[in-house]
Amino acid sequence: MQRTALAAWLAITWSAVALAGGTSAQAIDWVEKSNEHAQVVLNGVAKFTPENAAAIGVDGLDEEITDLNPQRYERELADSAEILAELKRRLEDETDTRVRQDLGILIKVVKDSMRSAKLKRENMLPYYNLNQSVFSGVRALIDVQIPRERYPAAIVRIKRYAGLEDGFTPLTELARDRTSERFDVDGLVGPYRDEVEQDLERAETFIVGIEELLDGTDLQGWQEPYETLAGQLRDYNRWLRDELLPRSRDDYRLPPVMYEDALRNWGVDASPEELIQQATQGYMDIRNEMVALAPLVAKDKAYASTDYREVIKKLKKDGAIDGDKMLDHYHGVLKQIEDIMVRERIISLPERDAGIRIASAAETAAQPAPHLDIPRLIGNTGEYPDFVIPQLQQNDDGSWQQTDDSYKAGAWTLTAHEARPGHEMQFSSMIEAGVSITRAIFAFNSVNVEGWGLYAEAITKPYMPLDGQLISLQYRLMRAARMFLDPMLNLGLITPEDAKSLIMEDIGIGETWAQNEIERYTYRIPGQAPAYYFGYTKLQALRIQTELALRDDFDQQSFHDFILAQGMLPPDLMNKAVMEDFVPAQKMSASSD
Repeated sequence: MQRTALAAWLAITWSAVALAGGTSAQAIDWVEKSNEHAQVVLNGVAKFTPENAAAIGVDGLDEEITDLNPQRYERELADSAEILAELKRRLEDETDTRVRQDLGILIKVVKDSMRSAKLKRENMLPYYNLNQSVFSGVRALIDVQIPRERYPAAIVRIKRYAGLEDGFTPLTELARDRTSERFDVDGLVGPYRDEVEQDLERAETFIVGIEELLDGTDLQGWQEPYETLAGQLRDYNRWLRDELLPRSRDDYRLPPVMYEDALRNWGVDASPEELIQQATQGYMDIRNEMVALAPLVAKDKAYASTDYREVIKKLKKDGAIDGDKMLDHYHGVLKQIEDIMVRERIISLPERDAGIRIASAAETAAQPAPHLDIPRLIGNTGEYPDFVIPQLQQNDDGSWQQTDDSYKAGAWTLTAHEARPGHEMQFSSMIEAGVSITRAIFAFNSVNVEGWGLYAEAITKPYMPLDGQLISLQYRLMRAARMFLDPMLNLGLITPEDAKSLIMEDIGIGETWAQNEIERYTYRIPGQAPAYYFGYTKLQALRIQTELALRDDFDQQSFHDFILAQGMLPPDLMNKAVMEDFVPAQKMSASSD
């Protein structure tokens, strides 16, 4: 569904945090104060997109659904203005430095959300991908980590989506109204044609996916409301094809003001031109490393060619993992990485095991790349993140179709990024140590989240086998390419065809992944892809600056533990925390030894 920046962003994170054991009474006091302020913003999210608020752990919303009723934009903007005024009032009365910092984060988030909503209203024709959104709304309530007593709310939610309860209009009807009422507004840009067409192609997967979710439970009485909703969604899809497609745009590029806003919302505070300059330089440095390493891998594997592209092709072919062996293989790689983390004192690991699972067909359609599935963390009762691997399809002859995620050398980097010491560690540390809701959710952006994921690959890479190191560099090369291809495409400096050619021929990425990358830059989430390498360079710079400040007293395990303990702070606030808190504490500790 089309949402404001804040709501869309919350839908991506699916995360918040509750206080956990191990924090001091003083820490609990300031966190509790901060969480009271964050509740003001959470209430605003709950009012208009309760599915998102429920998914992150706000109680009492499991049965509620998105508000697409008339005057949605005006009502939400007015609410946001009231929230902003209240936060500013609270800031004036607050004396605790950490709580004031969190209030500053909240104020910025609300301002950014209002700015983005206004820009979308002025520039873009509303478009709602209801098939995926409704699937996600049901999927959020039916999961092995969710208590069984919450499952029946999924049926209520379905009835409300379908308008089968008093006071509710079918969501498909409301979506049509919110879009069609803007048809005659001059200057609005429609959604990208290829995006709508692809959404329509995948629509049935989500509609059937809802049925599969429900059929996999012991719930009763869902069949009739599901059939009504499924029929409404199919009618809505026909309306999209008849009415919206003719109004869609053929040029994937966003209006410049919308692309700049997208970069800001993902945490990238640099101009497109600056991104291109920095990333192209990094790309060359990484590629040179691959050129030097590939002959060593070729010698180790007895390959004839030493060209890194050919070596990567051979690694994919020779190391292919069958779908029924995928889970065991990734568990094995995770165990090896964990042993490295402990042996080399890189980071402190949780006592419990990390979760890894294979995605369903509908989940794979919604997110075809490996990713972390994050549970609700407000009121968390023991649920933890899962590293989710896309489902492989089996051919008629029993063989397995292969992807860029399904071979042995690539499993090292994917596990380091998504599981440990990457994203799973980020979110698990917040569950186990306790940080404020603001630092868990509202400070979130792709720069601090994905920057850590790529940094996690880098600190693991020296201990990987040679073939794993080469693929780790390949993935880093892809992230550097993202940081210049995304802005180049959106500035019209390169064609999608040439960008895809570079990804496949120079980086060595397969056609499916390469196509997903082009879709990502051009219409799925433009402006997000540069965040990986941008955030990585910020963390690398902070690391060396900390080493220079501490010299012989620098301890990487303490540094990494401190970074994770801060929650999702943006780079400028993370730098401030490290230099003003971590560095002095480390110096004091060293002087007392």
